[in-house]
Amino acid sequence: MKKKRLEIEYSFDFELIGIISSAKGYKLAWEVNHILGSRLVRQPDLTVLLSKNSFASYLYYAFENEVNALKLFRNKPNETELIKNLLVPEFPHYDFILLTRGEAHMASNRLQELLKNIPSIELTAFIPLAALKSKDNFIF
Repeated sequence: MKKKRLEIEYSFDFELIGIISSAKGYKLAWEVNHILGSRLVRQPDLTVLLSKNSFASYLYYAFENEVNALKLFRNKPNETELIKNLLVPEFPHYDFILLTRGEAHMASNRLQELLKNIPSIELTAFIPLAALKSKDNFIF
């Protein structure tokens, strides 16, 4: 029997900002809320399929309103035995990934400048989506 394959192209209408910080996830979310006036709230962990029988879960905070969406992910999985399976394996040096969509996406240069004012953040940088093979991890 001939197999058919469904191919879907997704539009990636978001930007990713990599964050290097030694802070815990809840502290970083609180600081981002304080600086941006947002309300990042802890969500159930994001579960990603790694291989046929292997899953990893990642810490995840989200804030959404009519025009904006901010999502803060921890780049390392919660399971210590899967520590090599990063959410964005192309950029292993980032501790957190901030996804922006909407007006926050349009003003991302301003957003990055505001994030640099947070004392626990050492570095922020844009992650280019064109070269990112793991961008499918952010489709949910």
